[in-house]
Amino acid sequence: MTGNASDWFVDRHVREGRSEKVAFREASGRSRQLSFGELAEATDNVAGAFNRAGQRAEERAAMIVLDQIEFPEIFWGALKAGVVPVPINTLLGTDVYRAILTDSRATSLFVSEELWPVVGPAVPDCPALDRVIFIPAAEGAATPDGTMAYTDFLAGAEPRKGVDRSGDEVAFWLYSSGSTGQPKGVRHVHSALRETAQTYGAQVLGIAEDDTIYSVAKLFFAYGLGNGMTFPMSVGATAVLFNGRPTPDVVSEILAAERPTIFCGVPTLYAALLHHWEGAPRPDAPIRLSISAGEALPAEIGKAWQGHWGGDILDGVGSTEMLHIFLSNRADDIVYGTSGIAVPGYDLRLVNEDGADCAEGEIGELLVRGGSGAQDYWNQRGKSRATFEGEWTRTGDKYERDASGRYIYCGRTDDMFKVSGIWVSPFEVEQALASHPSVLEAAVVAHRDADGLEKPRAFIVLKAPLDNHEAVLKEHIKDAIGKWKYPRWIEVVDDLPKTATGKIQRFKLRDGA
Repeated sequence: MTGNASDWFVDRHVREGRSEKVAFREASGRSRQLSFGELAEATDNVAGAFNRAGQRAEERAAMIVLDQIEFPEIFWGALKAGVVPVPINTLLGTDVYRAILTDSRATSLFVSEELWPVVGPAVPDCPALDRVIFIPAAEGAATPDGTMAYTDFLAGAEPRKGVDRSGDEVAFWLYSSGSTGQPKGVRHVHSALRETAQTYGAQVLGIAEDDTIYSVAKLFFAYGLGNGMTFPMSVGATAVLFNGRPTPDVVSEILAAERPTIFCGVPTLYAALLHHWEGAPRPDAPIRLSISAGEALPAEIGKAWQGHWGGDILDGVGSTEMLHIFLSNRADDIVYGTSGIAVPGYDLRLVNEDGADCAEGEIGELLVRGGSGAQDYWNQRGKSRATFEGEWTRTGDKYERDASGRYIYCGRTDDMFKVSGIWVSPFEVEQALASHPSVLEAAVVAHRDADGLEKPRAFIVLKAPLDNHEAVLKEHIKDAIGKWKYPRWIEVVDDLPKTATGKIQRFKLRDGA
C-alpha cells in the first residue's frame, strides 16, 4: 500500500463503497457539497493539472483559501501529485503574506477571491511564483490580471492517480500561528495525518461515520485541519465548512441549520457563545460532544457549557509541531481546570530548567513524543534544534502534574514570571478573573513596578459594567487563589490580541504595557 496519505483519506472511501456519502458541505449560503466520490475525481483532476502545469514533485503550492470545498480538492490533489501544499492563515496582512510566500518559495498560489485585495499586492514581490490560481466567490467573477481561474487551471487536464510516497516523506507545511512573533514553516510527513486520526480522532474524540462535525477553527491551521478535514475523512463522516467569521450569532445559526453532532471551538468563542445565549435562545442541535484547544479552557466555561447542553467540553492541548491534540480530557474522565492525561500513542515529560524530570506538583516545561511530530522548521536550523530533541518535542508550555496524573496548565514558558521568587502562572490568575460574573475574558502579563520588580498586570474584557472594578477584582483574586498573586494593575479593554487559533498574544500586551 502506498504511503501517500491521499490514498487512505480519499480513494479508500471509493473502494469501500462510500462514493455517494457527503464528505463536505458548505454553510455559507452557496449550498454546495462534495461527496467522497466527487472528491476522489476532483483530486485526480487537480493532480493532473499540476502535472500539466509543469509543477514538479516537492515544490510548494501555497493555499490562501477560505473554508470551502476547493480547499480539500487542492490539498489532497497536491498530495496525489507529490506537490507540497502549504495552507496559510487567511487573516494575515499583506506584508506577512509577502514574507511567507517568499520564505516558502511556493511556485503556485491558490487564493480565494475574498482575500485577493490583501494578497494581491504581495504577489509581484514573490519571484518564485510561476502561477496564481484565482478561486472566484461566484461564477462569472472577473479574474485579476496575471492570474488564472481555478476552472481554467483544471480544464482539459488528464486525471492523475496519486504517486507512490513513503510515509516518512514531507507531505505538507503549516505555518505556526505566530503567538510569539513571526510564523515558522512547520514541515509534516504523510504518516502524521493518519497518526492523529487514529490516536486522538479515534480514541478520544471517537468520531464515527454517522457524525456531522462543525469546527469553528479553520482548516489553515493544525487544530482545524484535523477537526474539519482529516478526522471526518478518516471514518467517512461529514464536515460542515463555513468561510466567514464565526461570530456568536452566525455560529448559533449554523448549529441550528446544520445540526452537527460534534462541535469544535476555542475558549474565547465558548465564552462569547455563553454570553450571547444569555440574551438569545440557544439553538437546537444534537451535539453529543464538544472539544476545545488553542488556549486552556477556564473551568467556569466548561461547567456553564455542560449546563446548557448536558454534554461536556473535552479540553485538550496540541500544537502545530505535533499537528493536533496530544494531551486531553476524555468523555468518561473530565476534570475541568486540568488538561487531562496523555492521548494514547503519546508520551509526556515535565522538565525543570536543568532538564531534569519534575516531581509531582512541580512546575516544568512539557515535552511530548509521538508519531505526528513535525520533521523540522523550514530554514530555521537553530529553532529546530531548540524545539526538536530527538524523539521529543518541546512545547514551550509550563505545566504541573497532580497526584492523579492529570496535567494543569500554568502558561507559556515565555509568559511565566516570578513574584517574590515564586512562579506565577498567568493562566491561573486569568482563570480566577474570568470566574467573576462581570468578566468575559482576561490576560495577565508581568509588569515592573516603581522598584523594578515584576508584578502581575491584568487586561480584562467586561461583559457587564462593574463599579470600582479594580478594587473588587483584586479582592476577588486574593480570596480565590492567594493574596500575593493578585494583579497590581487591572485595565479594562475592548478586546484582547489573539492569533487565529484564539491564543492570547501576551507579548503584544507586554510590549505595549
